[in-house]
Amino acid sequence: AGHSPQVKAFVTQDIPLYHNLEMKHLPGADPELVLLGHRYEELQRVPLSDMTREEINQLVQELGFYRKETPDAPVPEEFQFAPAKPLPTLLHLQVPTADGKTPPKHDKEEHPDL
Repeated sequence: AGHSPQVKAFVTQDIPLYHNLEMKHLPGADPELVLLGHRYEELQRVPLSDMTREEINQLVQELGFYRKETPDAPVPEEFQFAPAKPLPTLLHLQVPTADGKTPPKHDKEEHPDL
């Protein structure tokens, strides 16, 4: 494994510009873009290792993420909840854990343990 300079540049320079794009970094394996549905089920995985920085940016923008001019730039109201998809999707750049599953996030609406 090992990150390509393209992916590294995207992660360090481009991710801070995207609103609601979340970065999870686990060392030692290839980065993947994991699209999660509103119940945190996996919708799609995109391996990034073979993509150029431009291709990754294009992909993320096609998914509906809003790219700011600078990391601190305000986000227009219509993009507050971008990516504007029928389902709220989260984007995770991560590598699978040992069992291949992503640790579930705590969903405030569901309390299965009650």
